[in-house]
Amino acid sequence: MAEIKTIKTALISVFHKDGLDKLLAKLNEEGVKFLSTGGTQKFIESLGYECQTVESVTTYPSILGGRVKTLHPKVFGGILARRENEGDIAQMKEYDIPSIDLVVVDLYPFEQTVASGASEADIIEKIDIGGISLIRAGAKNFKDVVIIPSKAEYSVLLDILNKKGANTDIEDRKMFAERAFGVSSHYDTAIHNWFVK
Repeated sequence: MAEIKTIKTALISVFHKDGLDKLLAKLNEEGVKFLSTGGTQKFIESLGYECQTVESVTTYPSILGGRVKTLHPKVFGGILARRENEGDIAQMKEYDIPSIDLVVVDLYPFEQTVASGASEADIIEKIDIGGISLIRAGAKNFKDVVIIPSKAEYSVLLDILNKKGANTDIEDRKMFAERAFGVSSHYDTAIHNWFVK
């Protein structure tokens, strides 16, 4: 069995918007609903697509100067819930947690910020917390969720969408999960190296 899953809701929260428009156009064509934050939400709406705010789901504003936006049980519950687990499904209903099938996220440009000679304070603000957590959650639950961890994967997903519509199989999702852990590993190594220096 190919374990086909259909993408119905996408959480999109990215630093780099370039190339995102083509992906959004195809997802919209496939009837996928968008959920987003801040600048990404404004970008999605500027292209004429409807987009629900993460704040409307969590009923909590972005706080601490944007340091905390997506870190909430309704967001992470929607990503990590096992779709065949009766207990998980019951809790999703109990706590009104929406199912999130696709996570498109990229990370703050930590290495570029270090290379630019930025101050320590600026570098620390480029240590991504929400983004890296979303990547890990989506990758962990690859049996149910598609994780797109960087703009390098936009075209890979677009190719799948063009061939299969909004349906992915387990091999697709596992491939993206592998790439996601590669992204998170590289990112944490870069941060670790900066601290060592």
